[in-house]
Amino acid sequence: MRTKGRGVDIYQTIFEIIDMRSFSNLWFWIALAVVWSTTSHWVLGVPYDMVLRARRNGGQDEIDLEDIVRINVNRLLYIGRVSGLWVLALLCFTLTSLALLAFWYDVEFAQAVFLLAFPMSFVGALSLSTARLIAEEQPRGELLRARLARHRLWTQVIGMVSIFVTAMFGMYQNLVLGPFGG
Repeated sequence: MRTKGRGVDIYQTIFEIIDMRSFSNLWFWIALAVVWSTTSHWVLGVPYDMVLRARRNGGQDEIDLEDIVRINVNRLLYIGRVSGLWVLALLCFTLTSLALLAFWYDVEFAQAVFLLAFPMSFVGALSLSTARLIAEEQPRGELLRARLARHRLWTQVIGMVSIFVTAMFGMYQNLVLGPFGG
């Protein structure tokens, strides 16, 4: 009998540590910050410090930036041409499933994942659009850096709106559900 009571305590402790209530979990908010910080740092797969270094130093740093942007733009456009429709279909299916689970069936974990994934789909579309523009225009030097800076700015705007909406929704969920989920 004593072992059974102790086992329940262990399970209860484990479930308290691994809290599936996302909006009251510190790890969700850390993940949200890391996702948007990383997304705004990597512009079309290029670390933004490389853009700043090319602006500051020019020369070989500028050539390196143009090369890595060309490689990543070609890679993104190739993926879009070869499997774009399949990726789009899978993304729509996944986001629709998450939205149904999140807001029709009221699954908080699905709400949290949806609030992370949905805005990232806009960043993905923005990345494809920017890659297409770069491939068409073939900008170099300051024009390329300006295009990457504009892409980063819009990514940060999407991130700020996403974080705000997620924070408001998360606070609402925590106020409505309370500390124990109901």
